[in-house]
Amino acid sequence: MATLHFLRTKGTHPMTHSNPIFDRIRNDINTHDVVLYMKGTKKLPQCGFSSVIASIFERMGVDVYDVNVLMDAEIRQGIKDFSDWPTIPQLYIKGEFIGGCDIVREMYETGELEALLQEKGVAHAA
Repeated sequence: MATLHFLRTKGTHPMTHSNPIFDRIRNDINTHDVVLYMKGTKKLPQCGFSSVIASIFERMGVDVYDVNVLMDAEIRQGIKDFSDWPTIPQLYIKGEFIGGCDIVREMYETGELEALLQEKGVAHAA
């Protein structure tokens, strides 16, 4: 069964006006292959959902750039507005918004996450 994930191409967003928070987010997702907006850090997650995604990528040997939304209220709300997705954590791979914990966990369990990483050319241990 195919998992739905939401396509958000690098640097594009429905809102075209200048927004410094969106600019920071665009910079993150354009600079790093895998970006996880999460509560806490990949080494010290502060919510169970964030911990699940961080653990998946640790098992897969993927270098994740983590953004701790608890340290910046503007980013915490800004990432929700940017993706039009109401919850955190949020995962981006090569600029594409993938989704949150349930989507990422299902993609990992079905092998779709590994296939996506290979398709996007993201280094991982498998």
